[in-house]
Amino acid sequence: MNITVLPEFAIAFALVFARIGTMMMLVPGLGERTTPARIRLGLAVLVTVLTLPIVRAGMPKSMENMPALAQLLVSELLIGFTFGLASRFMMSSLQTAGVLIAQQMGLSFTMMLDPTHGDQGQSAVISSFLSLLGVALILALNLHHVALMGIVDSYRTFSPGELPPAGDAAQLAISIAKTSFGVGVQIAAPFLVFGLVFNVGLGVLSRMMPQLQVFFLAMPATILVGTVVLVLVLTLMMDGFTTHVAATFRELFPGAR
Repeated sequence: MNITVLPEFAIAFALVFARIGTMMMLVPGLGERTTPARIRLGLAVLVTVLTLPIVRAGMPKSMENMPALAQLLVSELLIGFTFGLASRFMMSSLQTAGVLIAQQMGLSFTMMLDPTHGDQGQSAVISSFLSLLGVALILALNLHHVALMGIVDSYRTFSPGELPPAGDAAQLAISIAKTSFGVGVQIAAPFLVFGLVFNVGLGVLSRMMPQLQVFFLAMPATILVGTVVLVLVLTLMMDGFTTHVAATFRELFPGAR
């Protein structure tokens, strides 16, 4: 191997790794903070090595124009961040659903460290449970394979150095965030109905029997009935989430199958 090709290879590797590494740090199922950093980094390097021969022809051949290389590196980071952040918004649907469900079940005060965010924040226990279950389903259904193929396919959509228009990138993020919020409300819809019916029933019961201690009866009954409803509708809830993830991946990576 001629040593003169090493700078060219290093430049191409750094540029490809900038986009792929940024995306893989954010994509659901691959970029979870519960995954050890060494494993995530090793997987990003592996995907970069496999992708490099495909896209190397469009990379710079020398280091003579350093300002242009620095600009190209920043653009690759921005492209990877745009795709990765847009896909990360999908998980917010489970966070929204978990908060709504916890409020209706009377468990909104039960907080725990959210494993999907490391040690940096807390969330309702239902939100943490749904988030972990969502990540497990993404991996079990091989939806992360679509993300991996989409990472490579992103070079067909945006060649190296071709930044997406700021307006289009913002519109994409807003669209996915809006859809994720709607999906979260739809997932929690059975519990919104349950909370409305249950509270109306307790109100009627308290008017019929004023001497009844409604508060002491309502709390354990809400948790018990809410848990039963959660067990009954959990399959349908997660089916709606995985359908949302698949549709979002198809929108982000139309060339991946």
